[in-house]
Amino acid sequence: MYGNFAMIPMLEPASQQEAYDMVYDGFELSEKLGYPVLVRITTRMAHSRAGVVRREQKVENKMHTPEDGRQRFILLPALARKRFKTLIAAQDTFTAFSEASPYNAYFDGPNKELGIITTGIAFNYLSENYPDGFEHPVLKISQYPLPLKMVEKIVRECKEILVLEEGYPVVEEQLKGFLGIGIQVHGRLDGTLQRDGELTPDAVGKALGKRIESYYATPEVVEQRPPALCQGCGHRDMYEALNEVLAGYKGAKVFGDIGCYTLGALPPFRAIDTCIDMGASITMAKGASDAGVYPAVSVIGDSTFTHSGMTGLLDCVNENTNITIVISDNETTAMTGGQDSAGTGRIESICAGIGVDPAHIRVMVPLKKNYDEMKAIIREEIEYKGVSVLIPRRECIQTLTRKKKASRK
Repeated sequence: MYGNFAMIPMLEPASQQEAYDMVYDGFELSEKLGYPVLVRITTRMAHSRAGVVRREQKVENKMHTPEDGRQRFILLPALARKRFKTLIAAQDTFTAFSEASPYNAYFDGPNKELGIITTGIAFNYLSENYPDGFEHPVLKISQYPLPLKMVEKIVRECKEILVLEEGYPVVEEQLKGFLGIGIQVHGRLDGTLQRDGELTPDAVGKALGKRIESYYATPEVVEQRPPALCQGCGHRDMYEALNEVLAGYKGAKVFGDIGCYTLGALPPFRAIDTCIDMGASITMAKGASDAGVYPAVSVIGDSTFTHSGMTGLLDCVNENTNITIVISDNETTAMTGGQDSAGTGRIESICAGIGVDPAHIRVMVPLKKNYDEMKAIIREEIEYKGVSVLIPRRECIQTLTRKKKASRK
C-alpha cells in the first residue's frame, strides 16, 4: 500500500535468504534507478530465522551529487511538482525491472481451471501444500510494481485467479481494477481467505479446497502466554503504587508510551489508557489536561523521554499545564536489548533545564519497602497545580543480572 502510494519499487521476501538478498540487491537497484526502494517485512518473516548464504561485502558507496543537483532533495512545492513529473515518467522503467526480476517467477501447472498469484511469504505456504509440484499455474510476485506481462500471461491461461497475500488485499484490489475483463479473482475480499490475521499453510490449503489435517494448529495442551513485565521489574512497583493512588480520583486518565512498561496495559495492572507512538504520552496528557481531565498522568520511559518526550514537556512548561509526568527510569533501553539510554544520569538536569520547578522533580526508588513513600509522593504531585515530574528509578532487572554474571567470570 505504501509502495503504491509512493510509486516506488518494492521488494517482498518469500524466505529469509531473500530477505538478506533483497537488502543487498535493493541498494543496487536504488543506485540504478535513482529512487528509494522499499523492502516489506511481514510479521512471520520478522519472527522467523534461518541460515543464509552471505555475499561479498561491497566497497562503500561514496556520496555524490546527482545529475539534477542538490534541488533533488528540497521538497518545496515548485520543486516537488517537477520531481513528481520525473517520478511518473519513471514508472515504465520500474515495471520493466519487475518484469526482469529474478524474484518474480512463473511456474506452470497442468490444471488451468485456477491460476494462483502469491506475494512474499505466502509463496512458502503454497509450496507446503504442494510438496511434489504445483497443480495450477503459479505466479510468485516479490518485486513491485506488478509485473504486468506475467500477470496478463496467468490471466490468459486460467479461468479464475486466487490471490494469496499477507495483510491488506492490495494485489487483489489492483487485479480487479487492472484486468477489467470479467475474470473471477478470489482472495481476502470475497471470503476465500479470512479478511484479518496472518495466513498459514492451513488457511491456504483450505482456500485451495484441500482436506486440512491442522498440522500447524496450536495443541490444546499449550497455554497462551502473553508477554508480561519481568519479576523484579521496577515498573511493577511503580504501577502498583500509581494504580492505588489513582483509584481515589474519579476520571483519572493515564497516557502511556512505547517501551517494555507498555506491558502495564495488560493484567494484572491495566494501568494505562493509551499507547500510540513514541512521545505521545506527554502530548496526549497535555491535551487531555487542557480539555479538563484531572488528573492527567503521562507514563514514559527514560529512553523514550530523551527520544521524543522532551518537546512535549517543553510545551507543558511553557503553558504551566496541570500534568503529572512519570518518567519510569530503568537506566537502559530495555525493550530492544539493554543499550545505553541517551539520558542516563541526566533526566533531572534535562527536566530542570527545560524549566520544570526542581521542587517538583521527584526521584523515587520503586521497591516494596518504599511503597507508602511512593504513594505519598504521587499523591502530592497530583495535587500540585502545575507540571510535576516523577522519576521512579531502579536498574532493569535483566541488565543487572547480566552485569552480575559478568562480574563472576
